[in-house]
Amino acid sequence: MSNMLPACRRVTGLRARQTVALARYASSTSTKEKFRVLVIGAGSGGLTVANQIYNRFKAAGKPLNAGDVVVLDAADYHYYQPGWTLAGAGLGSKTDSRRPLASLLPPYITHIAENVKSFYPESSSVTTASGRTISYDSLVVAAGLKTNWDGISGLPQALADPSSGVSSIYSYDTCDKVWHDVDALRSGNAIFTQPAGIIKCAGAPQKIMWMAWDRYQKSGRGNNIKIDFMTGLPTMFSVKKYSDALNALRIERGIEAAFQHNLVSIDVANRKATFKKDDGSTVDRDFTLLHVAPPMGPLDFIKGSPIADPAGWVEVDQATLRHVKPEFGNIFALGDCSSLPTSKTVAAITSQAPVLTENLFSVMDTGKVSSATYDGYTSCPLLTGYGELMLAEFKYGLVPKESFANYLGDQTKRRRIFYHFKKDLFPWVYWSRMVDGKWFGPSGPFRPKFV
Repeated sequence: MSNMLPACRRVTGLRARQTVALARYASSTSTKEKFRVLVIGAGSGGLTVANQIYNRFKAAGKPLNAGDVVVLDAADYHYYQPGWTLAGAGLGSKTDSRRPLASLLPPYITHIAENVKSFYPESSSVTTASGRTISYDSLVVAAGLKTNWDGISGLPQALADPSSGVSSIYSYDTCDKVWHDVDALRSGNAIFTQPAGIIKCAGAPQKIMWMAWDRYQKSGRGNNIKIDFMTGLPTMFSVKKYSDALNALRIERGIEAAFQHNLVSIDVANRKATFKKDDGSTVDRDFTLLHVAPPMGPLDFIKGSPIADPAGWVEVDQATLRHVKPEFGNIFALGDCSSLPTSKTVAAITSQAPVLTENLFSVMDTGKVSSATYDGYTSCPLLTGYGELMLAEFKYGLVPKESFANYLGDQTKRRRIFYHFKKDLFPWVYWSRMVDGKWFGPSGPFRPKFV
């Protein structure tokens, strides 16, 4: 991962140690059962919005008391998941993507180290896995999604086998195996897969493919390794502008693709991967290296709950991020667990959080949402090789919304500066600004002003 400003990227010093101690104390001793704001999940969305909510009330001259905002999550660690692609490409250690959750919690945010089991929105409460009931004035669900490793027959066993040739950038435990397998391959068939349906960071499966291709070209192995992209989707990317550019790049680089081919099983002993086609038939492919993006979906404790839509996502208004049911008007959601019809990325969260914060503050202060609306902005920094990146940015309707086009030109052009955004700038911004609630998407460090 990034080597930029390393001193800024470590949690060190007296203040950090005090923060860790206070957070652990609050987590282990809190017996409070009612909170002003309950945040479910301490991932990118949860930490960002918990801090922004606290800061918004303070900026309005109506500060919350320390402990009024609680984050509910049993995890020991917090992960910067985009770092797993960097680790898989040999651009850093996976340990750079992980920090103890307690080290990221400020003393004014209460942490309860438990997970939610059930929602009771009619009584503004939840129950935890231990049976504890916690009530709230407002609820924010930022719980992420579920990675269905068992959705592909043979995948868990293949990932656990160091000699299988099968790996994935979609977990902390397996992302370093990606680089090991990619770098070790001298000849054969390298297959990179992407499932049909919703996944987080839908560009990531091909990012690692492009990086592997470039590695093989630069190390003189390009003629000995055949690369295939097998995707359950009908195109290279959801946004036509970027999809056309990526498909042209694929053809130029001699990478074959099979669209609407969904990986369903892996036979490690015979090095065969089986794909289901759109017509229901199956096809087997021999592999030497197989990179897998697993299927994903809503979390079990949200799916089927009163706050979920029929597909299992928290059902919120796509503009205000408030629950669509008036009787659940004190519930909000953002990020991967939400029903928002946009790509599930960290970049999306940076734009969703200030809108959610403004509307939650307004509802708690006046009973009505503010004028703040979310336009679906998201971004996918598509690594296409070492020293180059295509920066895809778009909003609802798959319409491009490019931040740098007026200054640098069309963002389908692959640029080195974008590569360093991904490799160096974004990780630093994440750890030093975003999780503290001090990064606001395209507005950078400046909180948007909503009219």
